[in-house]
Amino acid sequence: MSILSEFKEFAVKGNVIDLAVGVIIGAAFGKIVDSIVADIIMPVVGLVFGKLDFSNLYVVLGTVPAGVANNLADLKKAGVPVLAYGNFITIAVNFVILAFIIFMMVKQINKLRKTHAEAPAAPVAPPEDIALLREIRDSLKRP
Repeated sequence: MSILSEFKEFAVKGNVIDLAVGVIIGAAFGKIVDSIVADIIMPVVGLVFGKLDFSNLYVVLGTVPAGVANNLADLKKAGVPVLAYGNFITIAVNFVILAFIIFMMVKQINKLRKTHAEAPAAPVAPPEDIALLREIRDSLKRP
């Protein structure tokens, strides 16, 4: 079997295609969650705690050279070591929200599986010879 035909067989299998679709949808879903966190949740949380933007919270760990503005982007460009804990807070909240959404999805899927599993299976019809033997037995029992 040639490498090309082996690759074709591998790529056309349902599991590989399902995995690819899952990765693509997951990436798009991650962007949606990022937007929800950055554009909706974090501004509200920032308003409650008195800051409107957590991404600019940082602690300077080194000395700031003269002429460098005291903001996170300029400090990073200048190579000044900074502890950007605000970005970490944003990413942590993003992770918690994403994990909760995935948990809720898995919970619903498990509920659907349980519903389908609890449904009793239809009884299997007996083979024809058994059915004929039962019919003969029943006819012999009649007076």
